[in-house]
Amino acid sequence: MKKLILGFLLVFGSATLVVTAQPLSDRPRDAAYDENLEDERRIIPYDYLREADVFWRKRIWRIIDCREKINLPFVYPKEPLISLMLNALKNNEIQVYDPIDDEFTRQMDIGEIERILSRTDTTYTISPLTYMDTMIVSHSELDPLTFQKFRLKEDWIFDEELSTMYVRIIGVAPVRDVIDPITGEKRGESVLFWVHYPSVRQILANKYAFNPQNSAIRMSWEDIFEMRMFGSYIVKEDNVYDREIESYATGIDVVLESERIKLDLFRFEHELWHY
Repeated sequence: MKKLILGFLLVFGSATLVVTAQPLSDRPRDAAYDENLEDERRIIPYDYLREADVFWRKRIWRIIDCREKINLPFVYPKEPLISLMLNALKNNEIQVYDPIDDEFTRQMDIGEIERILSRTDTTYTISPLTYMDTMIVSHSELDPLTFQKFRLKEDWIFDEELSTMYVRIIGVAPVRDVIDPITGEKRGESVLFWVHYPSVRQILANKYAFNPQNSAIRMSWEDIFEMRMFGSYIVKEDNVYDREIESYATGIDVVLESERIKLDLFRFEHELWHY
């Protein structure tokens, strides 16, 4: 009887060891079917544009506010867009540029970004035992919830050869809230970096975004940008003073000016056709 129990324990123990030592790649599939499209998707190249065929062009800057319901996939908790960008930067898959301007003049590395995102705060408190001031040093890491906006730079182009209006996104920039470390109140906003969108289209095409309507239809981030599946508002159009709307309008006039620019784009395309 003792030999039987001992043999059972040895077999059970070895079986337990095999189960716990399973590699991560052998874990059960967390889906009803194999999902392989992530590595197989390829972007559709843009149509070639000749400068001689460009009859009209206007540059527009707009803001995607992630607090709008349609933009909630941008802050999907499992992998928000900002986390996707930072992971791709750490893996040397994308390049980012200094937000000092939006013309991609100086490239930044991951070390610069980490120094911006990490913060060390020093506070003093009175010890209840010694009644002496005690210094407390705290380190804060990236909080994706502080990135509630994304800035887009895009060109609206009318090709007279094909009689087609194109919208080409040129750059994407995450915008973070600047929080006062003492009061915890919002002090303003700052652009973290700029990404040249045409250079990262393939990366975005292989990264899925959450589809709130149908989980079987796997949308990529490239789909969202190219199909314009986001809400936004215009903050600037190219002008002789190179100024944003908020620099010459306030209050409700900012919203009205933004809507005026959007309506001008619609009217221009509409009035190109005569029946």
